[in-house]
Amino acid sequence: MSDAAGIEIEDLRKSYDGTLALDVDRLAVEPRATLALIGPSGCGKSTLLRLIVGLLAPDRGRVTVAGTRMEPTTRRRLQLRMGYVIQEGGLFPHLTAGDNIALVAQDTGWERGKIAARVEELLELTQIPRALLSRYPTQLSGGQRQRVALMRALMMDPDVLLLDEPLTALDPMIRSDLQRELRRVFERLRKTVLFVTHDIAEAAYIAGELAIMRAGKVLQRGSLRDLIRNPADPFVTEFIRAQRLLDVADLAAN
Repeated sequence: MSDAAGIEIEDLRKSYDGTLALDVDRLAVEPRATLALIGPSGCGKSTLLRLIVGLLAPDRGRVTVAGTRMEPTTRRRLQLRMGYVIQEGGLFPHLTAGDNIALVAQDTGWERGKIAARVEELLELTQIPRALLSRYPTQLSGGQRQRVALMRALMMDPDVLLLDEPLTALDPMIRSDLQRELRRVFERLRKTVLFVTHDIAEAAYIAGELAIMRAGKVLQRGSLRDLIRNPADPFVTEFIRAQRLLDVADLAAN
């Protein structure tokens, strides 16, 4: 896609069985920026991503991607402008890694040569060995599955990337490697990225800005240094202190 695309959220509400899950007055991600959503489990991070990508319909409010409102008549077109990565990759177990990567391109009518050329580009970008393409998800490690999931999300060259805790459940060394790779990919591609995590150190390493959530609301947005030095709510300080304080303090000082 040639035109940069941003994300805008306005007056967005979502409830499940009468319980409010999301209540966001306004949130925007500028074109080519990376924003990390952080907060405890159940705070509404994943719900927000599902609303943006069109997997859920809001009770009220508006999601706008690339200047177009997400609604039933625009959902398919907008989804083709977004890449979505979920926990543990979400790969189809009956398809090989290569078939998982090419699935949407095949469904939208890409020619075989175009698909092959795009896969070559993504192999170079993600540094995945070609031999992995013929394996099924159960034959891949957790880190390999996440790399394949990233390739699938990037296959259509989307303007927007949405990543929902993609590094959860990986061992620390693999997670550290993938953090570095994700930051490199984001810096190289310069797409609009919304990255969900509960790890504030990971968020600060990967994203330029952080937005901390609690009980469906965005409490504060800014750099990690802003969150530490000028917390807008006592929970912001509590959340930071509950994590790796020394690591966080070192990040804020850099």
